Order: sequence, then structure tokens, then C-alpha cells
Amino acid sequence: MIRYLFSKKDWLLREAKDYLFITLALCLYAVGWTVFLLPYEIVSGGVTGVSAIIYYATGFPIGYSFFLINAALLVVALRILGFKFMTKTIYAIFVASLLLTLARGLVVDENDNLIQILGPGQEFMSIIIGCSLIGMSLAIVFLNNGSTGGTDIIAACVNKYKPISLGRILIFVDLIIIGSSYFVFHDPKKLVFGFCTLIVCDLMVDYVMNARRESVQFLIFSKKYNEVADALGKATHRGITLLDGKGWYTGDETKVICLVTKRRESVNVFRIIKVVDPDAFVSQSTVIGVYGKGFDTIKVKVNDKDKNLIDA
Repeated sequence: MIRYLFSKKDWLLREAKDYLFITLALCLYAVGWTVFLLPYEIVSGGVTGVSAIIYYATGFPIGYSFFLINAALLVVALRILGFKFMTKTIYAIFVASLLLTLARGLVVDENDNLIQILGPGQEFMSIIIGCSLIGMSLAIVFLNNGSTGGTDIIAACVNKYKPISLGRILIFVDLIIIGSSYFVFHDPKKLVFGFCTLIVCDLMVDYVMNARRESVQFLIFSKKYNEVADALGKATHRGITLLDGKGWYTGDETKVICLVTKRRESVNVFRIIKVVDPDAFVSQSTVIGVYGKGFDTIKVKVNDKDKNLIDA
């Protein structure tokens, strides 16, 4: 019973943290779109880009069209990504729709015209700032098990089964959306600006997500390998592997500790090693991909042909 209560408490804390970070990320999203992109008539990708095109063409509020389009896509989230993902997606759609509407009210003058906060002729700078905020916000939402809906749902569905980066998936979908803005503005320069938003936003998504997921591998050479391995195992809750080694100069047999962990845990690993054995020799290297328990899952489909090759 006590264990159940503690696990329930941990689950509630994780969920509260997810919703808190999703909310903060959506604030960045609304500011990036409404303050920096919308006043300069710049169309980015995603459902927000579609909503922006509708707004420029008809004047229909961007927050309303954002909500209506996303509502039609929630069935996909329920069927493929599960109810938990859909719950946070619904929350994100409602909050984002509200924030987009409220944010627009903060950047209009007395004639209800959008104010170009950076001044006229600053389209490129608005792209850099606005898309950096948008890309960062999307990555934070994804990292906290959520989605802003729309093309994010499509990207999350593909990423669930295929080892394709989220940024790359979004690029293909957003190309179509940005290209369609030409039929509204009939200005090739607007298309160029739109493609610039695509590059900056999606690169920021990949940068933030990869920075969070980046892992490192430690090779630790220590005479106190038993004590070091025991301390690291208890502190990091990661698997520890002991490799056989032999010193070339001394000819002594030894053990080498191999540990793979998240980069953000590196400082703690070094601290533990220094406490147990200040004379230890440590090698740290960046790992491109780590798959298994505690890390990413292997997203490769196995068919009968693959099984037959192994059996043969």
C-alpha cells in the first residue's frame, strides 16, 4: 500500500511537471508566432501556418482556425499514439488556441492593425527570433510527452515507428503548407521567407531534442574498480559493465568500467569517481545513439525475411 502511494505520488509529480513545461512552451510558441511572424505576413509550417494563410486571406481569427483544424486530427492521435498522448494534445490545443488569441490582442494598435515590434523591413530578424522560440517550444512539448497538434501529430506518429528525426518529418509536411501561401500573396519573396522559417524552426527542434537526449560513454580505469562500479550503479541506476584489460607497461591484469549515461548526468558521474578514487583515469566520449532500457527504443520493423536470414 505504501509503495503504491509513493508510485502514485511520483506519477502525479511527473504529470504536473509535463503540464507545467508544456504550458510554458506554449507561451513561447504564441509569442514567437503572434509577435514576430504574424505582423510581417510570414507563413511558417504546421497547422498554425495553415491558420495564418486563412487569416491573411479571409481575416478569420488564427486562434479559431487553429482549434478547428486540430480538432479534426485528434482521432489520429487517439488511434495511433494512445489516450495519454491525446489528453496532453487536447490540453495543448486548447491552451495554444487561447494564447494565440490573447497574444494577438497585445500587438494591435487602436485600428486593430498588427504592430511590427522590430520595425518595418525587419522580416529576416523576426524570422530568426520568432522561429527560434517556436522551434524551442515544440521541442519542449515533445520532450514532455505532448504535442501542439496538427503536423506534430503526423511527425510523432512517424517517429513512433521509424527512426526519422522529428525535424526532418516536419520539413516535408511544411513544404506543402508554405508553398500554398503563394496563392495568397503572389510574392516569391514571401515564399523565401517561409522556407527560411522552415529551416530555422526545424533545426531548433532537432537541436533542443538532441541536446536533451545526448548520451555519453565512460571508460574508467581504476584500481578500486569494485568500489567505483558499486557507487556508480547505486547513484545512476544504470547498468555497469566490467571489461577485461591488461596494462601494456606493467603487464598487470585489470578491469575497465564501461558506463553509458545521459550527458546531463556527467557531472554527477565525475563527482562520484573523484570521491571514490581521485587517481582514476577516465575517458568520456559522445555516443551518437543508445538503444535499450532507460534510453531510446529500436524503431526498426522486422519482417519474415529478416527472421529467415537469422534462422539460416
